[in-house]
Formats: sequence, C-alpha cells, structure tokens
Amino acid sequence: MTAEFLAPFQNRIEVKLAQRLNAFDQPKPLSDAMAYACLGGGKRLRAALVYLSAEALGLNLDQADSTAIAVELIHGYSLIHDDLPAMDDDPLRRGKPSTHIEFGDALAILAGDALQALAFQTLAEDTRLNPEARLRLIQALSGASGINGMVGGQVRDMTGEHQALNLSDLTEMHALKTGALIEFSAASGAMIDGNQSNREGALRHFGAKLGLAFQVQDDILDETSSTETLGKQQGSDRAQAKSTFVSLLGLEAAQEHLADLIATVLSLLKQSQLETDNLLALVHYMAERKY
Repeated sequence: MTAEFLAPFQNRIEVKLAQRLNAFDQPKPLSDAMAYACLGGGKRLRAALVYLSAEALGLNLDQADSTAIAVELIHGYSLIHDDLPAMDDDPLRRGKPSTHIEFGDALAILAGDALQALAFQTLAEDTRLNPEARLRLIQALSGASGINGMVGGQVRDMTGEHQALNLSDLTEMHALKTGALIEFSAASGAMIDGNQSNREGALRHFGAKLGLAFQVQDDILDETSSTETLGKQQGSDRAQAKSTFVSLLGLEAAQEHLADLIATVLSLLKQSQLETDNLLALVHYMAERKY
C-alpha cells in the first residue's frame, strides 16, 4: 500500500502548520525550535485522520484545519519531551537530530511547552467553529493528552521498564500513550459537527482499535526495520528493556495480533457506515507501513 492517497492531506497540514507557527517569530530561538520539531517531516497520520473523519461526515476540510493543527502540535510537543535525556534519551527523530540535540535541553522543554499551549489556543480562536464545538474539542483533546491519556500512558511506560508487563497491562498502557490521540483524531469530525454527535462513539471505538494496531506495528518495526528507514533509533525499546508486543508475544504472534486488530478495525469501520475509500486506505497503510 503506497501513501499517495495521503499526500494531499500531508501537504495541507504542512502548509497550515507553517502558517500557524510563522505567526509567532519572537523570541526567535523558541520559534525556531518549535518549527524544527513540527515541520518538514513525519507521516502526519493523526492530522490525516482528522481530515478523513471530517471528509467521511461530509464536512468541509476548512472546518477541520484547526483540529488537525492542534493534534499535530500536541504530537510534536510529546515527541520533543519523549526524546529528552530524562525520558527516552533518543538522539534522532524523523531522520535528523532530536530537538534537544539541536537546541539544548532547556529550549527543547520550553518549545514543547509552547506547542502544547498553542494547540489549545488554536482551537479556542477558530471562529469558523461554533463555541460548543470548540469547547468539546478542547475538552476531548486535553483529556486525550493528559493524565488520563498520553501523559498517563507515558508514565506507565516509564514505570514498566525492566518489568514483564502482561498483555492486558501493555494494551491498557498503549491505549493511553498512543491510542488516545488517534482515538481523538478519528472522532474529531463528529465533535466539529455537533449535528453528528451520535457518530462519535462509533468513531472512537474505531480509532481506539486503530491506535492499538498502530502501536503493535511500531513494536514490530522497532525489531525488523533499520534506523535509516525508521528515522529514529532502531531497537531503542529493547535497549531500554521496555515491554513490547514483540517481547511479550514473539514476532510471529505479534504479527498475528496485528492482523486480528486490523480485521477488527475494518469491521468497526463497516459497522459505522463510514467506510470511505480514504479511510480504508489509511487502515491498510497503517498496517503495512515500513516506518
């Protein structure tokens, strides 16, 4: 599965992110670090999922721009902080030195802080959306990002190092660390259009399983791909003695688990009656990606 179908959405979010970040140019070292972390790389799968969710519900993509920007800003901040020496201590991200290597630890931390704040500012200021939609999106994104989402999952990941987590604990940890933001992205179209809020539950269920499949594939690639292909250090999870789906199940069983999850994702998409060509293509791409 090639990523050609993703190109229009990747190009769109790159332009929108650049416009948003270029609106703030002082202090320059901070704005440079923010742009370095967010622009010129990445698969943009979360932003693409925001657009595809909106597209499936018949919305204009302009209505989804602020949400797509916000989710990428949150993702960018999380990558900066994850790579820090006190966290995963990764020197490479998206094929280039991590932000703290390029700008120093202090400026990297502040850039991450600023990106997180800018995500919510972006949603709050989007007057194309009604106040109820903006409030719902801010509430949902803050939940997906914080103690009951990505940050809480990261803490579980850290405390789980050098421990053999069982499948239930590992799944729950990644549902927070990785899945929550993907779940938000999938359900965002229903939040943008309050008239289709009855679709939110189905889209959340779809997104949650898709996020888990994404993580299983990440664990597989961490063992089977190369640093050059991944754009980050290959084998870093094993080096830090983290529990992964591969370390727990073995490579072949992890691949079977991924196939089962993808079958579930496709079934959920069909049940939701939002089985668009682009959403189907995204599911297959996420399962078959090489980095």
